[in-house]
Amino acid sequence: MIKPIPDSMTAVLLTGHGGFEKLEYRDDVKVPVPGVDEVLIRVAAAGVNNTDINTRIAWYSKSVTTDTNAGGASGFEVADDKDGSWSGEALEFPRIQGADCCGQIVATGSQVDPGRVGERVLVRPIQTTYAGGIDFACQTFGSEYDGAFAQYAKTASVDALTIDSNLTDIELASFPCAYATAEGMLERASVSAETVLITGASGGVGSAAVQLAIRRGAKIIGIASSTKADEVRSLGADQVIDRNSDLVSELGKDSIDVVVDLVAGPQWPQLLDVLKRGGRYVTAGAIAGPIVELDVRTLYLKDLSFFGCTFQHKSIFENLVGYIEHGEIQPLVAGSYALEDIVQAQQDFIAKKHTGKLVLVPPQ
Repeated sequence: MIKPIPDSMTAVLLTGHGGFEKLEYRDDVKVPVPGVDEVLIRVAAAGVNNTDINTRIAWYSKSVTTDTNAGGASGFEVADDKDGSWSGEALEFPRIQGADCCGQIVATGSQVDPGRVGERVLVRPIQTTYAGGIDFACQTFGSEYDGAFAQYAKTASVDALTIDSNLTDIELASFPCAYATAEGMLERASVSAETVLITGASGGVGSAAVQLAIRRGAKIIGIASSTKADEVRSLGADQVIDRNSDLVSELGKDSIDVVVDLVAGPQWPQLLDVLKRGGRYVTAGAIAGPIVELDVRTLYLKDLSFFGCTFQHKSIFENLVGYIEHGEIQPLVAGSYALEDIVQAQQDFIAKKHTGKLVLVPPQ
């Protein structure tokens, strides 16, 4: 049974770039009205991601050169609002963040089949619907337009994918952003049955990459803190090495086919040292610091290939839904919070004491 749709809803508004004070929990936000080709979703659960924090603190600004955690609580004084979003464009405020959404369709636009009302859906986080078919042009749900940190959210009907699963809403909400990012990286780097090194293997994207690379037949070596090694092994990693280790001493030069990197930072040159000749390096994050030192001779003398990953073809998320429905990958939820406790959730996220994903639940 579909509940009556109210005029106003509870939501968290991001009112500008900065610290936690920029997150405003409100109960008088107007419920969005779906456009002709859109659907309205009653949000059941919404995952927390690095991009939520990075956007809040304007870490994407080129003026910021340090790691995410350096400004995670209070933001960066040096940040420039003009390029503070992942797209490099100024963000419009207020904005409802939340790239991960599991929920139920409760209304449809005039050009959408009304039979979709009642469907349980996951929202595609990286969307190309309004990009005019231009490769590498996309927008993020919860960044360029309002997302899931609210009781209701709207999106293009084509980007709300029906999901048939016995998993809970909280479990399903842990998948979209992290797992689609990981699958996009593995697809771009053509990962198969080979040796793959994954940095940040206990995080949301890292733990997703472990599962998804195993699905492709790869041998997995994860990098994580020693306190999380057992948890990463439980995901199926063949080996886990401490994040403070010397990688060449631990693994040897020219020993890795593919590096899946989410960390960057000071250790970055070692990642190229352990890659085999002709190896591939793929990245979708730099939480330990975006500025690294590259010896270009290593790049060309070893015939390495580099891949930066944000854009995702529609097939990435469609395939991911199939993996979930067939039980090929499993959720890894470290904790859940009421939406009003978003600051605590982000504080815990920044502390990095968990393995997997943290999820927010709006009032039902």
